[in-house]
Amino acid sequence: MKKDILFPKPEGVHIAAIQEVNELNETQWFVYLINTRKEAINNILITSKGYGKVDGEEKITSTLRKKLLDMDPETAQKFELIPDELIGFTNEFWLSFYIGNQIYDKKYIFMPESLINDNKITVPVLGKEGILIE
Repeated sequence: MKKDILFPKPEGVHIAAIQEVNELNETQWFVYLINTRKEAINNILITSKGYGKVDGEEKITSTLRKKLLDMDPETAQKFELIPDELIGFTNEFWLSFYIGNQIYDKKYIFMPESLINDNKITVPVLGKEGILIE
């Protein structure tokens, strides 16, 4: 039964949005998975979707699913671009991973008003300015 499965809080694993200049010299938001733990994380699965209102009408994006490589301790991995047309949306990321035989699961949400320069901090591991969801 689902109630019998233990899902401890995944401390030390974060998602960050970092503004970077792409190959066309345009500034865009890229999303990173950050592992600040002292151990590797494995079998990483991330689903993402965006939702919000456009011209007063509710819109939702397709749900994307990604499997990432295992991550060593204190590393980061870029995994997605937030397109300009989704900056005003809620951007949701659902993360699942293993440490040993234990599964961890957490939802990270960037609210529409969160992707602004005033919210930037120095992101651990990367040392870049960005928006960090813990």
